Amino acid sequence: MSTVLVSPNLNKSLLQQYLALPQGELCQVTYVWIDGTGEGLRCKTRTLEKEPKDIQEVPEWNFDGSSTYQAEGFNSDMYLIPVRMFRDPFTRDPNKLVLCEVLNYNRTPTEHNQRFTCSKAMEAAQDFHPWFGMEQEYTLLGLDGHPYRWPQGGFPKPQGPYYCSVGADRAFGRDIVECHYKACLYAGVKICGTNAEVMPSQWEFQVGPCEGIEMGDHLWMARYLLHRVCEDFGVIATLDPKPMKGDWNGAGCHTNFSTEAMRAKGGMEHIEEAIEKLGRRHPQHIRRYDPHSGQDNMRRLTGLHETSSIHDFSAGIANRGASIRIPRQVGQDKRGYLEDRRPSANCDPYPVTEAIVRTCLLEETGEEDGN
Repeated sequence: MSTVLVSPNLNKSLLQQYLALPQGELCQVTYVWIDGTGEGLRCKTRTLEKEPKDIQEVPEWNFDGSSTYQAEGFNSDMYLIPVRMFRDPFTRDPNKLVLCEVLNYNRTPTEHNQRFTCSKAMEAAQDFHPWFGMEQEYTLLGLDGHPYRWPQGGFPKPQGPYYCSVGADRAFGRDIVECHYKACLYAGVKICGTNAEVMPSQWEFQVGPCEGIEMGDHLWMARYLLHRVCEDFGVIATLDPKPMKGDWNGAGCHTNFSTEAMRAKGGMEHIEEAIEKLGRRHPQHIRRYDPHSGQDNMRRLTGLHETSSIHDFSAGIANRGASIRIPRQVGQDKRGYLEDRRPSANCDPYPVTEAIVRTCLLEETGEEDGN
């Protein structure tokens, strides 16, 4: 009779024994960056002699770009430039997570460093005080690639009972969601909510309000935390905009946007003006709203399943089938914000927010900068 042996490194209770060990004045700093796919995240950790108090105290570092789709082997060293620091919920205080930009050997931004031009746009628009909130939808998968808790090789009951659901037969993976939420709060990520989505095993969390470049920084770190939490649970979080074909909802990253003028009395005039500008540049925004120049959104923005058609631009109050939704409360108050429902779940928040700012506030698309 054979015996199945369980590797002790899969026992999470053992992990806690080591995490509880004192580390003196030393500090673990985990550097996090976006790889050459424009979607994947990478990380590595180093020891600093003391806890950094701000981002300026975190030194630059480097990595092998030939192993992350970012360089050739004969010239592989890439620079990691720390840009924002968070607390580490996995190894805990005083340890840190540090989001980094990536620069080439000649200290120019890499092809997928979308933060570089975004920060320029946000600096130019800072007097408008642009606020963003992004609603990140994602789907939980088993290691076999099938949605978590779906019948093996089959499908659950049709959509209807799953949105904001409660119950073991409807809400699949809540433990992961709650752990991610707590990890974000501990880290200092500006997470502001979460809920179960329309498709079973699909969830959403919201980050914001964030001003300017802060939006992209916080959403990318929230994504990193999601993948790390899922790693501990042995599941996968996918940002695929249409993970299941057929009569199932896709996954987006709806982006809420406002300026100081929009939020003030009489702000509806400025909201309507922004929507008119967005409509004139609909094709340019579609190209910026997923990592594959609209090809991913082609599968999601069909005009069905609470989406607009990728080919048309539309706007309406409380209309989840429109490109731009004006929340009902905003329509009543005549001020507030707009919701751009076109970005895909796997969008890069930097080009999304940059495109909105350049179109609505700076009268340009951002494509002039080579993006």
